Amino acid sequence: MSNIIQKFEAGLTKDFRSAVTKLEQDLISIADGTSVIMGTKEKPILNDCEKVPLNHYFMDGVYIRAMKMYKGTIVIGAIHKDLHMCFLLEGHLTVANGEGVVDHIAPCFIISNPGVKRVLYAHEDSVWYNTHRNPSGTKDIEQLEKELVCISYEEYEQYINQK
Repeated sequence: MSNIIQKFEAGLTKDFRSAVTKLEQDLISIADGTSVIMGTKEKPILNDCEKVPLNHYFMDGVYIRAMKMYKGTIVIGAIHKDLHMCFLLEGHLTVANGEGVVDHIAPCFIISNPGVKRVLYAHEDSVWYNTHRNPSGTKDIEQLEKELVCISYEEYEQYINQK
């Protein structure tokens, strides 16, 4: 696992898209359901994983996804379609994306631009909230994911071109 992370960090400064795509492929190849847990082709986003528990909150037109990350956990996020805010309410995370690597110590927030994919590393137990629009008011998480995120850069490019 540390070898995969070292390769990712080396490639990160050159081309984030290529590095994170390669990291995902490498992790899928060693996923064992215990120490490395990845989504599947049928269900690419994990919603029911005890290693990274999620809570979902709904208000008029708003969806909030709360994620608990335990110390030493790495999460690779999906590509968000829209501008949204993230809040780190507890803990310490290092977040890498195409713009660089930033340490975040709670409490803090970031404004996330569309098209951003992140790799998060928890230095300590942390709680991370993503806030999203939810104009249809659906509480179906899989439907919300289809509306809010893309799984691959190719899918995101198609989304942008169809807007």
